[in-house]
Amino acid sequence: MLKINNIHKAFGKNEVLKGVDLNIDKGDVVVILGPSGSGKTTLLRCINFLEKPDEGHATFGEIDVNLKTASKKQIHDIRQKVAFVFQNYNLFNNKTALDNVALGLIVGRKMPKAEAYEISKKALDKVGLSDKYDSYPSQLSGGQQQRVGIARAIALSPDIILFDEPTSALDPELIGEVLTVMKKIAKEGTTMVVVTHEMSFAQDVANRVIFMDGGVVVEEGDPKEIFTRPKEERTKQFLKRILPDFTYYI
Repeated sequence: MLKINNIHKAFGKNEVLKGVDLNIDKGDVVVILGPSGSGKTTLLRCINFLEKPDEGHATFGEIDVNLKTASKKQIHDIRQKVAFVFQNYNLFNNKTALDNVALGLIVGRKMPKAEAYEISKKALDKVGLSDKYDSYPSQLSGGQQQRVGIARAIALSPDIILFDEPTSALDPELIGEVLTVMKKIAKEGTTMVVVTHEMSFAQDVANRVIFMDGGVVVEEGDPKEIFTRPKEERTKQFLKRILPDFTYYI
């Protein structure tokens, strides 16, 4: 479905991505782990051209593109296939939950309003917010706001949804409701790439885990391999730090 080769991105003299490859197949749930500053979020933002890569090549279905010289049409075509769930929700405060979900369909997809609102209601229903159509972000908890963000992504019927640390801005008691929704849509076959520190989600839902550090992919594999038999010493150090009971098998 998506194949990215040798993606590079620097901000000034800070080289954040140093030649990352990424392959995503239909139905994959890929979790990207790594310390702060490892390039995880930048990688997601480059996939969706929220940041313009300095180098790299991507094949997305029938779209074949040089990431550095991509045309406006190529960027538009890729964005039609990819939805993004942001860490800090990115909702319009002056619009209701239903308006926030429908806006991308009406403006971005030029969909008739009646159709857009019907699809948006179904998306909000799916994330458990059928009673919040007319609520404004200020009337919603952080978890509910993030679920609106997920509904907005679902409504677009994308080929892939990218999640950038979707629970990191939430109070601990609200994290579960968001992870429950993510698990639900993963089980329905949604292709997902998730940057997260939620190890339980990575272990229970992902079919592949990628560990990044220093702008490169250090190691990748299925969750059982990564969490019980990591090959790289840097991966072992990271897991020891974030999982107090982490033990691995030689």
